[in-house]
Amino acid sequence: MSSTDFSSQNGAGGPPYANGPSQNPVALQPPGPGYMAHQTPYNPMQAKGPMPPGPGLYNSGPYQPVPPVSSNQALPGQPMLKRPPMGPQHSMTPPQSASPNPGSRIPPAHATPPPVSANNYQHAPAWQYGGTPPMGAPPPMAMPPLRPAGNHMTSSPSLATPQASSAEYRATPPVFHNAMQPLCPPTSLQGYTQQGHMPTPGNGAQVPNSFDHLEMGPKMAGPLPPQQPSPPTRHMGLSYPSLPPGYQNTSAPPNAATMQHPVQPSTQPYSHPQPYQQPSAGPAQLSPSLSGLSLQSQTPEALRVVNLLQERNLLPLGPVTPPTPCLPQDLQKINCHPEVFRSTLTSIPQTQSLLNKAKLPLGLLLHPFKDLSQLPVVTSSTIVRCRSCRTYINPFVTFLDQRRWKCNLCYRVNDVPEEFMYNPVSRSYGEPHKRPEVQNATLEFIAPSEYMLRPPQPAVYLIVLDVSHNAVETGYLDVVCQSLLENINALPGDSRTKIGFITFDSTIHFYNLQEGLSQPQMLIVSDIEDIFLPTPDSLLVNLNECKELVQDLLRSLPQMFGKTMETQCALGPALQAAFKLLSATGGRVSVFQTQLPSLGVGALKSREDPNQRASAKDIQHLSPATDFYKKLALDCSGQQVAVDLFLLSSQYCDLASLGCISRYSAGSVYYYPSYHQQHNPAGVECFQKDLKRYLTRKIGFEAVMRIRCSKGLSIHTFHGNFFVRSTDLLSLPNVNPDAGFAVQMSIEENLVDMQSVSFQAALLYTSSKGERRIRVHTMCLPVVNSLSDIFAGADVQAITCLLASMAVDRSVTASLSDARDAMTNASIDSLTSFRTSVLTIQQPGLLAPACLRLFPLYILALLKQKAFRTGTSTRLDDRVYAMCQLKYQPLAYVMLMIHPALYRVDDLTDEGALNVSERTIPQPRVQQLSVEKLSRDGAFLMDAGSVIYLWIGRNCNPNFLTQVLGLPNYAAVPLNMNMLPELDTAESQRTRAFVGWLREQRPFFPILHVIRDESPLKASFLQNMIEDRTESALSYYEFLLHIQQQVSK
Repeated sequence: MSSTDFSSQNGAGGPPYANGPSQNPVALQPPGPGYMAHQTPYNPMQAKGPMPPGPGLYNSGPYQPVPPVSSNQALPGQPMLKRPPMGPQHSMTPPQSASPNPGSRIPPAHATPPPVSANNYQHAPAWQYGGTPPMGAPPPMAMPPLRPAGNHMTSSPSLATPQASSAEYRATPPVFHNAMQPLCPPTSLQGYTQQGHMPTPGNGAQVPNSFDHLEMGPKMAGPLPPQQPSPPTRHMGLSYPSLPPGYQNTSAPPNAATMQHPVQPSTQPYSHPQPYQQPSAGPAQLSPSLSGLSLQSQTPEALRVVNLLQERNLLPLGPVTPPTPCLPQDLQKINCHPEVFRSTLTSIPQTQSLLNKAKLPLGLLLHPFKDLSQLPVVTSSTIVRCRSCRTYINPFVTFLDQRRWKCNLCYRVNDVPEEFMYNPVSRSYGEPHKRPEVQNATLEFIAPSEYMLRPPQPAVYLIVLDVSHNAVETGYLDVVCQSLLENINALPGDSRTKIGFITFDSTIHFYNLQEGLSQPQMLIVSDIEDIFLPTPDSLLVNLNECKELVQDLLRSLPQMFGKTMETQCALGPALQAAFKLLSATGGRVSVFQTQLPSLGVGALKSREDPNQRASAKDIQHLSPATDFYKKLALDCSGQQVAVDLFLLSSQYCDLASLGCISRYSAGSVYYYPSYHQQHNPAGVECFQKDLKRYLTRKIGFEAVMRIRCSKGLSIHTFHGNFFVRSTDLLSLPNVNPDAGFAVQMSIEENLVDMQSVSFQAALLYTSSKGERRIRVHTMCLPVVNSLSDIFAGADVQAITCLLASMAVDRSVTASLSDARDAMTNASIDSLTSFRTSVLTIQQPGLLAPACLRLFPLYILALLKQKAFRTGTSTRLDDRVYAMCQLKYQPLAYVMLMIHPALYRVDDLTDEGALNVSERTIPQPRVQQLSVEKLSRDGAFLMDAGSVIYLWIGRNCNPNFLTQVLGLPNYAAVPLNMNMLPELDTAESQRTRAFVGWLREQRPFFPILHVIRDESPLKASFLQNMIEDRTESALSYYEFLLHIQQQVSK
């Protein structure tokens, strides 16, 4: 693209950003000259107080951040879009919290928390939640090659991330067709040139970068007229009256019933807004002042003050629900669903300094390709987008009249194309604001040819199987081959679908499946130092044309290697062969591995010391031992190849190294420790169910994703599995419905003139049916100018998940103790800010707003989670896999892994039950995770995400044992029971319905373990009792006392 066409986030161009892994992906330096003056970004890891001394348990050294690069300057020859003139900034200077003694603040376990001394604390590391990166002069157009990016990246403030869905949405979504011809035909792709050089993958070959301008999309014909974006407060249709001056800063009455602790008043109260009248211009206007939405004299529920030391029953009866943004009702109804797109703060601070005072992280969590029951699909000859920042038209734009609309991200006024005047739903003309694009915050476009770099690729699947002696011994080969046979007709694809197979031990085995052969032909390549394809044209074959040969191969594979004595494993050469085979088309590689690679490139040696698994000191070897797998993943990403890794092993496999092949190619990692067909039947069942889901779920190929946001906001770090192709364009060779992403944000420019900001994620992908599609999600949030409003809109689960991703990065780049300190400091800092800057009357105790009442509990749960715990025996691969899950899984699944749900199930009733598909699902109350909640005469079910425990008390009701478990007494409960019998009793039906309902809510299959006091898994069950004290970790109450000591300083 030309420099004028390539606009950065919010329409201002700038130099490319450093995509490589920085030493500290979380920290940002204060802004350089040219930025608005604001405070140094809040550093959440900087301790406010000392740490109780311990035997070297949580020591942390200094951590030197590396600043990411950012810029907000215009490209040469392109006028920089000016922000609307800013009004006077409101004075918001609540008192800062005192922090006399910076230091590490996670205490070791003591029966009683030791007295705090000011002399024996060490300096803790700190995270910066987001600030403005330094800005330099724009570089010349000829740029050196960008470094390959890691799992986090620095990025420009407004280039968007497309998001996708697959063609498997045929069942329910309405499809809108608009056959009218465009008034201005799109320009051809030939005129686009890429800014700077293309990134170079591991082998030095250039990665095609044209997907960048594909997502940017075709521009409307004609030059872009120079235009100053008008302030967002003007021409926005119906407006709400501002509060009279006498009411704007009025405190709530002192005798308000719910105000136990007075809170500084919110200028933007959280209550039900007045009815929103849509003007004829369209449904997307926001008023100049949202402060007039309601007048309330009482503190909103989110800000109700809770003394955590006195209130023990903090868990809600059901799931924790995200806060609702304070928007007009019409906009609340059409805002993006929080399961797809949510922010850590549902009220965005006006300035970075205000965000710093709140001591809360600002970021977004996305589940962009989630399976949706209702997804509007639009087919149109023209996809309407802002001519400046390339935002897709959405429900939050403003129609000035029938012919003009104002972008809600950069505020440029755009013309409405002639064909957009026709509404295909109502079949009426002249109502563009009623089109589906402006009525749905999530929808999908069938992309025209302008969004295609090449003909859409077919679905291509390559299965790579470890067939060494160790692999055959586990019996996994039978399960994989049988599952492929059963689901071969359900693989997503069309008549072009291709499939191939590679097996490996000390050599690489290819399979000629060419049509006309009477049986599959094995071709062995023993030269693993210089791998080559023996017959390149017959190794990947059309599935429909060669299905019988494929089925013959799957039936014979387990027997072919049944008596092998080959113990070596050449995984690296096998992956190189897979890359060569798929590089021409792109596709998905599914690798099944059972041991540490021992031959050829990528060979690894064991780095785990079993004696250090329970170490209280820093954990070593969390980073990869070699860069081979990362470099190969970058090569794969450049050729639209993703690698999914299935690790089935009873021994150390160095997942920290092997996982890079999936992390940087946008693949997935599946881990089955102690897998064995005979010795671990529960693991086999889990593997079978996961594999069926994996083979049959929808899939998107050759995808790219961008996230755009309103001018003044900046995205600076991404978390998830991807490769950063250029600036903020995420390369996703495959995208699947189970993948989640997170981003960190900062406020680059004051948002004083804005009443709302918007975020848009766009995913451009090829469906398995060969359609090019664009899935777009748009979210709108209000802008506020008071700390109380910021706290009232805090989403505690989103904050926890973002901090977990940040802590994983900190663990790898610095140390585990740094990450643990950082998480504890985050809870201390936010509660300190609330106490000192929001509460007007200081009270004894540990005070938190109701919306953050679970924050310390979730932080303690993270400290005891497998990824971050110390002092408890944890296999290195188990720890690394838990870290992978925290960064990759969507929020709903991550929260169960962090804080499991405990239910009493021996007394299930139909009271308050759900009716789902003519089934009655009991809804027992969630219990606190403490052994004091267990009763020996009951049965308790713990949902920990990937595993479900059913604990049977020694004196459990005999009726439950007979009616649900089919057992005569407690002594008859087997030690390895993994399923509930199907009994024709009401109790059995209720229990099985509840367990089945829990399992249906996630894409993976959690194993059920029925345990009693003598069961070997009882220890794992008790380790999830977050609120109890262990030998190496504090109880919840002790943790609260420690936080109170730090907050009260």
